[in-house]
Amino acid sequence: MQKVTRRYFLKAAAAGAAAVEFGLTAEVLAQIPGQRLPQAKDVRVLNPQARVPVSLIIDDSTCLVNMAHFAMPQFAETWPDRAEYKKDWRKMPREIPDAFVRKFGQWCREHGVKGKYSIVPYPSCVGWLDRTLPGWSAGELRDSLDLVRTLMLPDWDIHPEMVTHTRVIDTKTGKPLAECSPRTMENWQWTDGKSVDQLADYLSYALKILKNVDLPCEGITTPGGFGSRVLPELAQATLQSCRDVFRAEIPHYFRHLFTDRQSVAPRVEYASGLEGGDPKCVVSIIGCTGDWFGGWDGMNPGSPDQFITEDLQTGRMVEVIERGEPAIMVCHWPGIYYQGEEIGFRILQEVVRRLHARYDNLIWMKNSEIARYWAAKELTQIETRAEGVVLRAPFACPRYTLAMGARDRAIPKLSHSGKPQTLREVSKPLELKPGTWTRDENGLIVCFDLEKGESRLEVGA
Repeated sequence: MQKVTRRYFLKAAAAGAAAVEFGLTAEVLAQIPGQRLPQAKDVRVLNPQARVPVSLIIDDSTCLVNMAHFAMPQFAETWPDRAEYKKDWRKMPREIPDAFVRKFGQWCREHGVKGKYSIVPYPSCVGWLDRTLPGWSAGELRDSLDLVRTLMLPDWDIHPEMVTHTRVIDTKTGKPLAECSPRTMENWQWTDGKSVDQLADYLSYALKILKNVDLPCEGITTPGGFGSRVLPELAQATLQSCRDVFRAEIPHYFRHLFTDRQSVAPRVEYASGLEGGDPKCVVSIIGCTGDWFGGWDGMNPGSPDQFITEDLQTGRMVEVIERGEPAIMVCHWPGIYYQGEEIGFRILQEVVRRLHARYDNLIWMKNSEIARYWAAKELTQIETRAEGVVLRAPFACPRYTLAMGARDRAIPKLSHSGKPQTLREVSKPLELKPGTWTRDENGLIVCFDLEKGESRLEVGA
């Protein structure tokens, strides 16, 4: 099978042919789900608050460094015959300034946009975020990191996008490998044949740099084709490294995006120990769009119509939202900035405007929030009894939402470990929030913050 990378995937998606060209199927990319607990068939776990999650994944971002400017010549040296790497990188700005980060972050907060924001720890081998960044003062680097902590962290997961996003480094010396070839670049073949421990060592190295600058991480993003031929090992290495470095309860990773008709629901993988004191799983977060904003290098303008058309009727986001699956857009930071012209940012603003004009049932979520919800959705044991439902949850989960049959005048009562929890009736599903319930033609819909351990949802008149 031809090697699949996200960069190739984006190119194929632009032509509308990713699945055909690469023969990609759910079976090819599926991982081992692991343990599952029984769930009653007469109870359904709905989306959080009975809404459709939406999110934005931002790749190739970091502090100050314009990754495209510094990566382009390294990619060109690796692949001298590829036209996409012969663009004049000298004309690209070397910096994406904090003023733009602030403008972007404030706009997103005002409009509720959330997602994942990469911070490449040793961006294109320019400098180390926990040491020094040649070309910028120590104060500029401190201010940039502080901006990420204060403005971005509340609404965005922070991921390392490996160590450099270009050259592979030796984790014993911290130096890039001497050879420059596809075998020594993070984006291409270095991961081929690597074991779980070898990958976990590399992922941990990246995570520790971000830990040194007080940027917490619950997940990782793969640059280009990193891990594409060792998917089981990548998933297990993510689980191992995120737990080891940050004690992340539910690690997640972004490796795949699909722009065809197959499911983009998150995949809960390698679940184990669900009935004990140390439950484990890792979640694969899947994007549903190509980069139709400004491209990875900020030189390929896209269109909002590919996400959602001007008449609000069609587009990739419409397809996924109508299926009720998390609709996660994918972009690259240099393309959002677009050489200072901000073309990608303007496209994002228009897409968000259209989405909010079409839908009133969306919920913007960070990738980690989506991962936690899907872990709770798939791994919580659900048992029906005469008096109601018993839930045994290996993981806590905010906004957990259940649909269940009940008598016309039934009123749900929630308790956790024997302690009653207050529930209030609302008139329709769109008014649901934690601690509320409503009726529909099939019975009851209840939304609450699921706690770890045993909870009971009793239904009486």
